[in-house]
Amino acid sequence: MKLLFKLQTLKSLWTLKPPNRIFHGHPRLLASDVYSQYESIRRGEQEIPKYFNFASDVLDKWSEIEKAGKKPSNPAFWWINGKGEEVKWSFEELGFLSRKVANVLTKVCGLQKGDRIVVILPRVPEWWLVNVACMRAGIVLIPGISQLSAKDILYRLQASKATCIITNDTLAPAVDSVASECQFLKTKLIVSKGSREGWLNFTDLYKNQSADHSCVKTRLQDSLSIFFTSGTTGSPKMTEHSQGSLGFRPLLSERYWLDLTSSDMIWSTADTGWILASLASVFDPWVFGSCIFIHKLPQIESAAILNTLCRFPIDTLVGAPTLFRMLVQSDLSNYRFMNLKHCMSGGEPLNPEVMEQWKSKTGLDIHEVYGQTETGIICSVFKGMKVKPGSMGKAAPLYDVQIVDKNANILPPGQQGEIAVRSKPIRPLGLFSEYVDNPKKTAESERGDFYVTGDRGTMDEDGYFQFIGRDDDIIISSGYRIGPFEVESALIEHPAVAETAVVSSPDPLRGEVVKAFVVLSPTFSCSDLESLTCDLQEHVKKTTAPYKYPRKVEFVQELPKTVTGKIKRNELRNKEWGRV
Repeated sequence: MKLLFKLQTLKSLWTLKPPNRIFHGHPRLLASDVYSQYESIRRGEQEIPKYFNFASDVLDKWSEIEKAGKKPSNPAFWWINGKGEEVKWSFEELGFLSRKVANVLTKVCGLQKGDRIVVILPRVPEWWLVNVACMRAGIVLIPGISQLSAKDILYRLQASKATCIITNDTLAPAVDSVASECQFLKTKLIVSKGSREGWLNFTDLYKNQSADHSCVKTRLQDSLSIFFTSGTTGSPKMTEHSQGSLGFRPLLSERYWLDLTSSDMIWSTADTGWILASLASVFDPWVFGSCIFIHKLPQIESAAILNTLCRFPIDTLVGAPTLFRMLVQSDLSNYRFMNLKHCMSGGEPLNPEVMEQWKSKTGLDIHEVYGQTETGIICSVFKGMKVKPGSMGKAAPLYDVQIVDKNANILPPGQQGEIAVRSKPIRPLGLFSEYVDNPKKTAESERGDFYVTGDRGTMDEDGYFQFIGRDDDIIISSGYRIGPFEVESALIEHPAVAETAVVSSPDPLRGEVVKAFVVLSPTFSCSDLESLTCDLQEHVKKTTAPYKYPRKVEFVQELPKTVTGKIKRNELRNKEWGRV
């Protein structure tokens, strides 16, 4: 049964666990801004509304404030591609263009409220227009990273029953190769300067559309977006988020992890397929009327990042630990950042030595955040909070985060257990609604009164959480979560492979990388294992998303197994990490 958010006053929400930090009287906060208009709800003096739409209730309100001259002059959206091209939109322009796109989706493509659309685009302005247009039309957005293979796309289209897909020239051939197997797919839109047979040109269509569009009425629990998340023993799951969990949550949760204002500019380097892009590059900054800065960044390169920070007035930088590991290897004395004041890292733990190097070279702390596709950000080192290297901070407002044992009993400080979020009797607004079409997995994510993350950790006497590792076998490499099942499935298709097990392996730059232990088929003979390793790596790149390929391969005679025949990945992983 679908898990719906219980509409309660904030007083009852705070009763479970008071927020760690309340921000009142922010010195740069305008009394007329959108965020301030929800103060009475945050104080528990007014009930959470039944209906809410982020486009009409937040973005359009900022447009009105902007037109009235009550907002700083910085744009809502600022995009560059590093080759001289630049796009700047005010909230008014964002509204104007997104209404045109909403008309493309509804009038041209025939999409209705509740229909699903897969969007696989790199960091291009059109991705943001489609996001806002989907909010306006009540269409459920399903983002995907640009590295998806034809097989990945096929699975997502079939599982989601999406009726429309939007992508670019690079991935259109992959979509065409599987489209005949997708019975629900009706419309294909391409973001391109040219044309392609069987596709509608997105740019030509939206430029010629009317900007007259009425935003649909949506409830807090209405589906807003679905993110595909990796698993260890099966295919990726569809994690559903609502208007409430993505859009309304940042209006309730105080200024805890970003603490932005309408004069600030934030840059997140997260891939558009991940939930962090939605959190740090759409919803949370725009609640405060902040400017979202985006660099197309076909490749994450230190020089491009550092030069951008020097040339543009970026206040806040959000990136995976890999980003900061790369940056500290550069001679930072050659760079003078224009306006950088706040740095955040998430997706995996950040090495304390990297934090120390960044601090010594820039004078800036790196504030760690922690969350999942299912939860959003649930722990954070807030501005002004003491930074403890190796810690991901304290529980965020709206969340009662605890360390629990296998029976959902809360463990005392210092004791290792599973990181969990209290979900009963009141489900926090930021939690996902369900795993779509998978009630079994949805039920398994709950233990007692808690949603269990699958991550192990500890909490100290001060309430700071430390991440220890995955409770299952998910690999977190450069912030990307990789399920071994998908990599193993790709490897096993190769004629040389009889059996394989995939685990994480330590890497100084990426934190973890994928390592495959391979048992060769008895009918396969090979004298050049180095060449075979390259062949297997290329095979995985072609079969699934390229970032999942095993950067390390070890050939073994057999794999460790339990008496029931299950592969003991934990034994292989422990060996890799030196715990045996």
